[in-house]
Amino acid sequence: MEVKISHLGQVKFAVQARSHTVVCDQPLENGGEDAGVTPPELLLASLGACAAFYAAQYLKTRNLAQAGVEVTVAADKLMQPARYGNFRIHVVCPVALTEEQTQAMMRSVRHCTIHNTLSSSSEIAVEVEMATRVAVLS
Repeated sequence: MEVKISHLGQVKFAVQARSHTVVCDQPLENGGEDAGVTPPELLLASLGACAAFYAAQYLKTRNLAQAGVEVTVAADKLMQPARYGNFRIHVVCPVALTEEQTQAMMRSVRHCTIHNTLSSSSEIAVEVEMATRVAVLS
């Protein structure tokens, strides 16, 4: 899996995934134009969308509901080093569930790939490549 991020100027970026583009920007108070979501908001959105997918799949495969799941994700900004933590996923289920079904849905949501990624230590390799510039002679 791969996404490409291109700098659009100031603090705005285009995030390209397959044929889709998401604009990432900073709020006005951080020097941006507020033309898109911030990187931390994208992180929360990724976790929330993944959790919503697993919750919806749980309901769908058991013929409990075909639509209507809503998820809210919150996190605290932590320091030293600066990061987000203490993630909280709140799932609103469109139908009543038994206690057993509720526990099973929670287990299903915890199987979300993004949840698993954030819950485990991952190595992140960083490499820098120098762009080559072609001089045009006139």
